[in-house]
Amino acid sequence: MAKINLLPWREELRKQRQVDFLIFLGLGVLVSIFVMAVVHFSIDGLIETQHNRNHFVQNEISVLDKRIKEIQTLDRTKSKLLARMEVIQRLQSSRPEIVHMFDQLAKTVPEGVRLTKFTQSGEKLSIEGSAQSNTRVSAYMRNLEQSPWLKGTDLNVIRSKGVDANSFTLKVVQAKVGEPVEGN
Repeated sequence: MAKINLLPWREELRKQRQVDFLIFLGLGVLVSIFVMAVVHFSIDGLIETQHNRNHFVQNEISVLDKRIKEIQTLDRTKSKLLARMEVIQRLQSSRPEIVHMFDQLAKTVPEGVRLTKFTQSGEKLSIEGSAQSNTRVSAYMRNLEQSPWLKGTDLNVIRSKGVDANSFTLKVVQAKVGEPVEGN
């Protein structure tokens, strides 16, 4: 007798294919989820690593900013100290000049001349005073020109205050130590 299979084999095959499809679909979804999870966690790890690097760099920048401020403060302090040292050195080097200049001012004043005001701006001196006559002012100017510590005598103003009094203003330049003075 011939065997006839009356079982619904096509339906079973279709059901088996559907089951296989669902299994492969589930496996595909699981593999996709796994791959996405791996990618997600690796990207999170990279982001965390970059955040740590950024935090480290920010900390180093703040440390370097503090050092820069300290260096700038030290530079300002150094500049102030150097300026003070320069002023002190200038004063030390000009100490003998000032003594000689006052000595010369005292020695060169002729009789009949009285000094009332003396101002100094750098090397320039302004001398104000009164004299009994114009010839006394001229004698004082000649004495100043002959001084080795003073040069460039210039009479700015001479005013007559009465019979025996003339007020005058002179400008003189203080000679530097070792600088040759013209006419000597």
